[in-house]
Amino acid sequence: MPTIEVSTDLPTDVATALAVSLDLDVERVAGRRHRVRPVPAGEGSRTTGRIAAGERVRWALRLYGVVPLRHTTEILELQPELPGGRARFVDAMVSGAFASFHHEHLFDPLPPGPGGSPRSRSTDRMTWVSPLGPLGRVADAVVVRRTLAGLLRDRNAEIGRRVRTG
Repeated sequence: MPTIEVSTDLPTDVATALAVSLDLDVERVAGRRHRVRPVPAGEGSRTTGRIAAGERVRWALRLYGVVPLRHTTEILELQPELPGGRARFVDAMVSGAFASFHHEHLFDPLPPGPGGSPRSRSTDRMTWVSPLGPLGRVADAVVVRRTLAGLLRDRNAEIGRRVRTG
């Protein structure tokens, strides 16, 4: 099962990093390259604001401006206050192009920065299984891993921009 793990240090506390990460508007801005946007998907789904445990989001996107995809995820776990000042949430695909897709978001406090300013580390752990067996594994090696890593980098850059500008 392919896995991507990306960590980003943020100039904010864990609670703020978590709150910004749950904001669907972050995805809309960060996903401009692939025209990522939440679209209505019926009861229990959300298209704006902060998503909560049990809620779903249906994402529409166009890979490379051409290939239309739909991907619906649900927040399976939301743990805002774990021991050690940590936080975590997990979303997983309910329907979409993958055979399975799981994304764990971890938030850890870091030692204070200059002047005692709060800092935290956001770590994304994404695992998936592409459909079509061997053909899917080739797609993973050629395009899927790179595309997902790019989406994570864009998302984390937008989160960093938002926490720096308040």
